[in-house]
Amino acid sequence: MNRLVMNLVTKSAIDFTASAVLASGKIVDDFCLSKHIKDKYAVLFFYPLDFTFVCPTELISFSNKIEDFSKRDVEVIGISIDSKFSHYKWRNTPVNDGGIGEVSYNLVSDIKKSISRDYGVLYDDSIALRATFVIDDKFVVRHQSINDFPLGRNIDEFIRIIDAIKHNEEHGEVCPAGWKKGKPAMQASDEGVADYLNSHSAEL
Repeated sequence: MNRLVMNLVTKSAIDFTASAVLASGKIVDDFCLSKHIKDKYAVLFFYPLDFTFVCPTELISFSNKIEDFSKRDVEVIGISIDSKFSHYKWRNTPVNDGGIGEVSYNLVSDIKKSISRDYGVLYDDSIALRATFVIDDKFVVRHQSINDFPLGRNIDEFIRIIDAIKHNEEHGEVCPAGWKKGKPAMQASDEGVADYLNSHSAEL
């Protein structure tokens, strides 16, 4: 079993071109990450396999929250080692029959496993773990996380992280533990920390 030690945070995202099923349902063979998300934020999430158990709950949850991502100008992209034909079939299988329905984002086929391997999330040279990367509008990875197979993701957390990144870029403030959009942040200084903790430590 390979050890997952790669850290991409603060580094450029790893570009790729691969087959994909678009949100429209169209199959393409030249989906390019950097071209697709140019000047936008993105959530790139890896999942183990189509037609499995925890995976459809995550993919449907991402789709249900797509408006929250869209209004933040964020592209959502799913990826697994399945073929483009498997993705297509899964999208066209009703939710009540174990499918994901017509999810509102693109699904990339990593059938050669090269993308999962490049991102350091390929388990036992087999399938990808539940890994998530938040990429900013400069194509820099700002967040990465990896869940074990039985552990589904909380999609709201990635929305919170994107809000925090944008708040920092717009206001220069840093975002404390549990920060959510609309809540106080802090100045990155001794005085800023002291002021924040004086008013908010009981909420942490």
